[in-house]
Amino acid sequence: MNGLWKEIIDVTWTLYKIMIPMIIVIKVVEEFGGIELLSQWLSPVMSLVGLPSEMGLVWATTLVTNMYAGLVIFMSIDTDLTVAQVSILGTLMLLAHSLPIEVAVAKKAGVGIAMTLIIRIGGGLLMGWILHQIYQGGDLLNTPAEVIWRHAPVSDSSYVVWTIDQLKSLAMIFVVIAALMTFLRLLKLLGIEKLMAILLRPILSVLGISREATNLTIVGITLGVSFGGGLLINEAKRGHISPRDIFVAMMLLNLLHSLIEDTLLILLIGADFMTIFWGRIVFSVTVIGVLVFVLKRLDESTCRKYFYKKISD
Repeated sequence: MNGLWKEIIDVTWTLYKIMIPMIIVIKVVEEFGGIELLSQWLSPVMSLVGLPSEMGLVWATTLVTNMYAGLVIFMSIDTDLTVAQVSILGTLMLLAHSLPIEVAVAKKAGVGIAMTLIIRIGGGLLMGWILHQIYQGGDLLNTPAEVIWRHAPVSDSSYVVWTIDQLKSLAMIFVVIAALMTFLRLLKLLGIEKLMAILLRPILSVLGISREATNLTIVGITLGVSFGGGLLINEAKRGHISPRDIFVAMMLLNLLHSLIEDTLLILLIGADFMTIFWGRIVFSVTVIGVLVFVLKRLDESTCRKYFYKKISD
């Protein structure tokens, strides 16, 4: 129990060190009209996936920081969304977040920065656009989203009230992290992670990921890019896994990682489970399947020139 409590404190403190400066920066930008300007810039991108322009700020924050910081911004925006819209926003956040850190991990694994940004940002927008067409065409999930994690907006705009409001948000984040990590520990004790690994192995085999890379890829899918990527890099340096396998595994992890934790987070803002869990899996496997199909038809020198390189110390 002490170990779990220490882990909760460590994770929360790490996030606070990122989010508190970000909250202050966002407030300063807002005071100078930057939020409205940024929303206008991002409006065409957001309209492409059926979202109001204000949601661009949520995704932009998520891209450069993390999911939690993006959710803090989401909570501060008084905009009512449908289940379809929240599911699309959640998809964007799930596929593309924490880019400065996770792009660096992918680069260390031999995947170029441009390739990672294309697969993550491009993949997020593509899936968001597909979902928008499906939801709009079928008139699906058009009921108001029931947001579990949101505080009521306040009419008093004074800095004191704003500070109190942000402290409440930070306290709520601590509660969410504590509940989430406790739940994840319970899932591990119940063997859910092992069950997921068993179910995912056939999918990875179809994608041509070697047996040596499969277990490490599953770690990334369940725990995150940094965990899985770090293990893959270590094994590659030892010569146990080929650069091609590393590339395919990392590209899959770019789209499909932290499957349990991140899914639970997005459910808190009212997203549709089928969309953000199964939809994400199907989309990720399909995209990587197409990529593998292309790679098989290219010679090794071309692949090394345009897609991946050997990992060095």
